[in-house]
Amino acid sequence: MNLTETLNWRYTTKEFDTSKKISASDMAEVKNLLRMSPSSVNLQPWHFIIAETAAGKERIAKGTEGFYHFNKPKVVNASAVVLFCSRTSADDVYMKHLLEVQDKDGRFPNEDIKNGMYGGMNAFADIHKYDLKDVQHWMEKQVYLNIGQFLLGVASLNIDATPMEGLDMKALDEEFGLRAKGFTAITAVSIGYRTATDFNATDKTPKSRLPESEIFTEI
Repeated sequence: MNLTETLNWRYTTKEFDTSKKISASDMAEVKNLLRMSPSSVNLQPWHFIIAETAAGKERIAKGTEGFYHFNKPKVVNASAVVLFCSRTSADDVYMKHLLEVQDKDGRFPNEDIKNGMYGGMNAFADIHKYDLKDVQHWMEKQVYLNIGQFLLGVASLNIDATPMEGLDMKALDEEFGLRAKGFTAITAVSIGYRTATDFNATDKTPKSRLPESEIFTEI
């Protein structure tokens, strides 16, 4: 599929076919999508919990108890579920860890460039920490950049997806001990393959978007 075909093909899947599983090779591509997403100053402020087993999906389904019960089938019936987690802080220890990983990967031809990158990373972090006072929100926005790329990327593999904010994130933080590890859950995305009866499929429920004349200003 070309890009337009992929965009028209994908939709938020409501019913997953439990008999179809994502192959190991495609799951490797899924993980690569998650790792290779861009982020501000290459901050990579994320962690991913990937559930493919029935037991793992049931643990994520603990976030669907109570008010969010309507999302449980989209968790337990999917081939896999990715829980997207954001860092809650980016301290100097983490910044230096990022710097050393990048240095090992050969991104810095000399110490001046390495030191310049370190200064730039901290400058942007300090803007969000002290001036804008939104450092956690800033990091969450980087995770949402990842989610957007992820949805398009899995669609290019002919894998369906369902992003869900309708989950009890506090319950998931507790289930996986995320806060003690410096993270918090923000969104889950179930992936797998649609059923033939899914009412939300584009051949049954056409996509609807605002017209170009309303959303574009060309100058």
